[in-house]
Amino acid sequence: MSKKTLHVTNGGSLTDFLKKENYEGELVTWHEMLCEGPTEKEINTESFFKVRKAFLESVYEIEYDTVKIKTEIDKLDAVNDYEEVVLWFEYDLFCHINLIAVISLLKQKQVRVPIYLVCSGRVENEKGLKGLAELTAKQLKEHYQNKVELTIDDIALAQKAWRIYCENDHNLLKPLITRPSNFKYLSNCLKAHLKRFPDTRSGLSTLEYHILTLIKEHNIKSRHHLEGYVLHYQGFYGFGDMQIVRIIDGLALFYNEEEVDVLSLNRDGHLALEHQKNFRKALDCNFVFGGVNKREFQFDKKANKLIKNTVNAN
Repeated sequence: MSKKTLHVTNGGSLTDFLKKENYEGELVTWHEMLCEGPTEKEINTESFFKVRKAFLESVYEIEYDTVKIKTEIDKLDAVNDYEEVVLWFEYDLFCHINLIAVISLLKQKQVRVPIYLVCSGRVENEKGLKGLAELTAKQLKEHYQNKVELTIDDIALAQKAWRIYCENDHNLLKPLITRPSNFKYLSNCLKAHLKRFPDTRSGLSTLEYHILTLIKEHNIKSRHHLEGYVLHYQGFYGFGDMQIVRIIDGLALFYNEEEVDVLSLNRDGHLALEHQKNFRKALDCNFVFGGVNKREFQFDKKANKLIKNTVNAN
């Protein structure tokens, strides 16, 4: 007889697939995207849902279904009725911020049963990194069979990372980058996060710089065409369509859209790529990651840390 298992998945698609493949146990679907917008350390509270709803509905104009989200989270109240918890999350920043939040929430609910992690990423004999939805049924089953039990230190690390993320000094994440753990991709995700802040030379984040590089080096025909490239070549971010579209639209001052179906860099675009001018003040940097506003810091590549701006206005 199999153990009584509580599965927490990274989204509805995976939940549906696990149901289709008859994985035994209760399924909880995580519907949030905590890598963007304000967050609070205590997750299942009226205040938490209020700030998340305000952010997602104002920035992305999508309905934040508090009842739907809370219904799933409330299933975790009975976590100690199970024999184990299995977390299904991917290698990227999008998933890892959600992952550390889920672990913190489980600790808030005083979890006492073993917690396991199924994390996709590198797959033997295949190129690139794979998301859970990109795995075959056989590969997913192998990932499940090889799930890793999180140690006390792993759980403490996740809690600390979530606490820091919700606070206003994200440089405190740096020591966690080199800390050994069973989170194979956490270091890459934390590095990627710090590089979401404006670079001291160009004023662009690493992903924004990468997007302009794609325009320069490829025959990009439209914003939609560019979106496809970015989704495929974004590294450890794991952003979805609407996040990528928002970033591309925010970079419009750096490229021209020709009538002949060509997207090309303008003079400012070339200056930014060559680090000849800092465009931070020209960009809309009023954007929150957890407990920090993007406009308050720049990323210094040489010092490999965030530098607080003396003047926060764009």
